Amino acid sequence: MSAPATDRPPTTPAQEPRRSRHRTPLVGTWGLPVLTVLLFAVFALALPSTFPTATNMRAILTNQSIPALLALGAMIPIVTGRFDLSIGYGIGLAHVVAMWLLVNTDLSWPVVLLLVVASGVVIGLANGLLVEAAQIDSFIATLGTGSVLYALTGWITGGGRIVPGTEGLPAAFTDLTNSTFLLLPVTFWYVVVLGVLLWVALEHLPIGRYLYVVGANPRAAALVGIRSSRTIVLAFVGSAVVTALAGVLLAAQQQIGDPSAGQSYLLPAFVGALLGSTTIKPGRANAVGTLVAVAVLAVGLSGLQQLGAAFWTTPLFNGLTLLAAVGLAGYAARRRQRAGAAAGAAGRSSGGSAPTPGPGSPPSAPGTTSSS
Repeated sequence: MSAPATDRPPTTPAQEPRRSRHRTPLVGTWGLPVLTVLLFAVFALALPSTFPTATNMRAILTNQSIPALLALGAMIPIVTGRFDLSIGYGIGLAHVVAMWLLVNTDLSWPVVLLLVVASGVVIGLANGLLVEAAQIDSFIATLGTGSVLYALTGWITGGGRIVPGTEGLPAAFTDLTNSTFLLLPVTFWYVVVLGVLLWVALEHLPIGRYLYVVGANPRAAALVGIRSSRTIVLAFVGSAVVTALAGVLLAAQQQIGDPSAGQSYLLPAFVGALLGSTTIKPGRANAVGTLVAVAVLAVGLSGLQQLGAAFWTTPLFNGLTLLAAVGLAGYAARRRQRAGAAAGAAGRSSGGSAPTPGPGSPPSAPGTTSSS
């Protein structure tokens, strides 16, 4: 007996992943940018005289630039499946060290900037070696180094604040955050530049693919010759350097050394980095998604504060958003793994080879398969 004819033409293995990509939910990819626009529209209608104004937009861009930089820095280790919990303490130490050097020494601010960045490299190396060489879980390792950094901050300041003298800080230093470029705060452009650099590195350079494949499948990374340990250490160094730069900018912005200032930046940074992995490229951390997530947080917090929300609304909003971000990020990652496993199974059942990864996908290791 012959098999019944079907109207659907046979498919090739190469066609299956293409269909899977077309079935990717638009809500997952573009839901967060749409939500940002909707939130802005709602607050603009509710607060027409204060929210949709140039003054408020400049305030949002200025106030959210440092959280955005930290979110991008926190995203780098997350790409490898690790977390850097020391960034909140790192930015506190960096801005205190910058203030102490400017107030108590004759060093110029460019030299101070270089010294603080160099300290960021040392901190990143310490974090990376603790995680890879000592094989300590990244949560525990970076929480421990963060506590040490906080202790150093208290030792430098004696528990008090560092206040410049009557002459103040150098004008060129404070202009790092107080000036404008193309009618927008210069801090906004720092975020744009860093976002573009990370986007290029992660999406178009080999280092980006190395980071992604180490985070997705360490065994596959070893099989294709990627040095996972070195890649992870570099990720922590990148995170610490971005944190150090953010600390210098915080010193220029606040013009005072506050030993407890950095801790409030930890939660928003991780909310932005984790929530960003649920959009644009759902299931993996990415620079554009992180910036979109920071925009959602910035618009939401600004609108709530202008509506007269209580002071505890900010930590409540950040905490609930973090829980939602972790849940959504996990769901998006599992969905991505199931899609990859289904595409691979379809290719093998058809007698063909597994589909070739696209430009934005990490390389596959020979002889390995994904598991859902």
